[in-house]
Amino acid sequence: MADFEKKQPVLDRRHFVGGALAASALAALAGCTKGGTTTGGSAATGGAQGGTLRYYINNPVCIEPYNLQEDQGTQVGFQLFDSLTQYNFETGELEPLACESWEANDDATEFTFHLKEAKFHDGTDVLASNWKYGWERIVNPATNPESPSVIGYHLAMIAGYDELAAGEAEEMSGLTCPDDHTLVVTLSYAYADFPYVASHPALAPIPDCAKDMSQVDFGLAPVGNGPFKMDGEWVDGQYINIVRFDDYYGEPAILDGVNFMIQKDVETAYKEFQAGNLDVSDVPVASLAAAAEEYGESEDGYTITPGHQFLNGSEPSTYYLTCNVVEGPFTDVNLRHAVSMAINRQAICDTLFHGSRTPADNIVPPGIAGYEEGAWEYSKYDVDAATEILDEYYPADADGNRGLELEITSNQDGGHKEVMDSIISDLAAVGITCTANTPDWATVLDLYQKLDYQFGRLGWVADYPIMDNFLYPLFYTGNGDNRAGYSNPTVDEGLMAARQTVDDDERIAALQEVNKQIAEDMPVIPLMFYTHTMVGGSNVATMYLDPQKKADLSKAQLVSAE
Repeated sequence: MADFEKKQPVLDRRHFVGGALAASALAALAGCTKGGTTTGGSAATGGAQGGTLRYYINNPVCIEPYNLQEDQGTQVGFQLFDSLTQYNFETGELEPLACESWEANDDATEFTFHLKEAKFHDGTDVLASNWKYGWERIVNPATNPESPSVIGYHLAMIAGYDELAAGEAEEMSGLTCPDDHTLVVTLSYAYADFPYVASHPALAPIPDCAKDMSQVDFGLAPVGNGPFKMDGEWVDGQYINIVRFDDYYGEPAILDGVNFMIQKDVETAYKEFQAGNLDVSDVPVASLAAAAEEYGESEDGYTITPGHQFLNGSEPSTYYLTCNVVEGPFTDVNLRHAVSMAINRQAICDTLFHGSRTPADNIVPPGIAGYEEGAWEYSKYDVDAATEILDEYYPADADGNRGLELEITSNQDGGHKEVMDSIISDLAAVGITCTANTPDWATVLDLYQKLDYQFGRLGWVADYPIMDNFLYPLFYTGNGDNRAGYSNPTVDEGLMAARQTVDDDERIAALQEVNKQIAEDMPVIPLMFYTHTMVGGSNVATMYLDPQKKADLSKAQLVSAE
């Protein structure tokens, strides 16, 4: 079977759409932004009004803004909540979503957002105070003392963040509400990219009713401001049902609802899809080539239509190994370099993913402004160089054993087992013994957060399409997504200096220098750049999955029964 055709649009701070998006695809994308205008709510030929879409997800960590940290929960939260802004992948521009407009002062330290009139799912008005509360709720340690949010760092540039995060204040001084429909955000330093931060699905308003509920209860049945509302509670490990919110301030959803069907792994989900019990599913690694041939590749890589149902568009995302640099064998940077160069990334991409993915030479993926080819010197396959390092620091005995016994942590579903097996084999070839630890996904994240692991797999999908979003979250000291426990004062200072640089070109150049230092320290080992691997049924008239893996399901349609 033929290898997949790679679709790599150009993505930077201003533009994403490139030659890979055909003219016909642009028309389909025109209605793919929340709150956007569509013509009569029937953009797809043969599409029906109503119906329920059955959509596969793995069991999420969280589905409400407090802790939207991974793509499964974010997919649900994205339907229930709207943020202030959104990135339009058709135009390559950041646009208002829940706000009418915004403006900044000259030195990019203050942003004023003018809010649209809107309702929460409980019928109450969405006010500026609800935005303030929603953002502070993420940062405030009193929200859930036993399980603090790991995504509060997104708001770290707002004045008063440190005091609230430390429990020394009850609000952020940088968030003010001059009236019910104006939110003013004052930063503690210049940060011209802040409107991009405001597009994060977690940075949404929270209704007053949440104040009278426990964080756990609200998490099972969140009340948002988005195009869909909850239908009952999230039944852990089984399903999450959402239905159209008819009082939505934007264009109402075309579907009646979505049934997020939780399956234990991708393999099980795909079998359910093939049996006709799911409308949208991920595709297991072993079935990628067959699925592309059987269901037909999407014309733009991102839009499902009948006969073009397999999605393989490129993503601004990187598959990597995180290393515990605080305790254990990976405190040694030489081992990190050697392990990285012992891994045959091209073989993984070609053999397991049939050429649909490309080896990662950087934590920053191609298409993000600031990407430099080969910027991470040790992110390549060079078994001779790996052996040379190992011979110097971990010489082998007469049997070729180097005395290194490593444990790699990963969830097994989604093709990760095959990737880990390949890595284990590559390491054995240079004299390193490695075994697999394969708990469920939630346990994996918990082990990483506690630094109770040696090294293991993770993926990072851009929260917003800027270089800073790949460096600050993953490598700044103490951030929740810095699973390596990495801390380098020079890197921290460089990141903060870059963030405060208002000029775009100068900021990107500063981030490139920081990226080179991180590459030398190598707290993570980049492996591959992702592509979509999802498929829709022939009953799906249209559904668009953006490069960040967010589907605006309010614009999705099923095929008409007529």
